[in-house]
Amino acid sequence: MHNLLEFRNLRKSFAGPGEGDEKRLLFDRVSAAVEPADRIALLGASGQGKSTLLRILARLDVMDAGELLLNGTSARAVDPRIWRKDVGYVAQHAVMLPGTVEDNLRTVSMLHGTPYDRGLAGRLLDRMGLVELDVRKQASDLSGGEKQRVSLIRSLLLRPKALLLDEITASLDRSGRENVERALQDWNRREGTALVWVTHDLEQARTVSRRTWFMAGGTLLEDAPTESFFREPRTAEGRMFASSGKTGEGR
Repeated sequence: MHNLLEFRNLRKSFAGPGEGDEKRLLFDRVSAAVEPADRIALLGASGQGKSTLLRILARLDVMDAGELLLNGTSARAVDPRIWRKDVGYVAQHAVMLPGTVEDNLRTVSMLHGTPYDRGLAGRLLDRMGLVELDVRKQASDLSGGEKQRVSLIRSLLLRPKALLLDEITASLDRSGRENVERALQDWNRREGTALVWVTHDLEQARTVSRRTWFMAGGTLLEDAPTESFFREPRTAEGRMFASSGKTGEGR
């Protein structure tokens, strides 16, 4: 049986600050696989390429080299629109489209030609702590934390097979963060959606994940059960990081 999502020997560089500057390697030889219903915390210090890796997996950014597969099929053979229906991506800074909250929630149905499930949208708003939110409200008037949760719900309405989450609780208070964590863990159990979650909060990483990917030294240095990673990392970099108390943010 194929892995849900697999990537082999990914490499990514980016341009330097000045015109004509050589590209700087961000990461190389990055390989791992995501199985159905996985819950993975993606950790690493600032500048290791965590967000960029998520964007490559969502086919929103282009790798320099490597192979990317969905259910054993190469990305080259899958229409990007179909790929993004199965592999959802939620950015740290949510982008709201013009119109109301409900207009934003309906967008995915219109783009993919699927029925809008108003009942599911309402249940998700409730689970995310937004039960009092008027869906007729202009999305541009939402707070940062409300936008993050509406963006997440918008992606969940597609019922993706994998969901890539880039520090999606950064703008939330403790109560809001815990609502999102519980809602996503419940969704993972009921729907079988795999979660890959970049977080700067090590306690959150322990709570939401079963596996941990740790990026350091320009590659994916460790891939281990979360309990094992925090108890006894295999590498010196992992040991230093796990004892630091925070992950850092960045590219």
